Amino acid sequence: MKSVVEVMNKLVSKFQADAAGDMEAVFQINIEDDQPYYVSISNGECEVSEGEHPDPEVTLIMDSETFVDIISGDLGGTFAFMSGRLRAEGDVILATRLTSLFKR
Repeated sequence: MKSVVEVMNKLVSKFQADAAGDMEAVFQINIEDDQPYYVSISNGECEVSEGEHPDPEVTLIMDSETFVDIISGDLGGTFAFMSGRLRAEGDVILATRLTSLFKR
């Protein structure tokens, strides 16, 4: 299994600016058994930072295995949410767009 750090380090290179359009958003990703990160999308660019953002649009809470499985495409985000492996706070509709912003 890939680590959270490995996945996070590759996110920027997999970002699809055309899929983001004019999106301006911060996705807080709280990994229960690892470090928190946030993904900022602005002006067609993506930035990944370690830590907690003071005002994210949505916060996603899950363990590291769930995160890696969702990003790699082995687990659907909706299924993870419905089965309780993923919790979301804030703009849940925005959260559904996250995986579409990155190449698999």
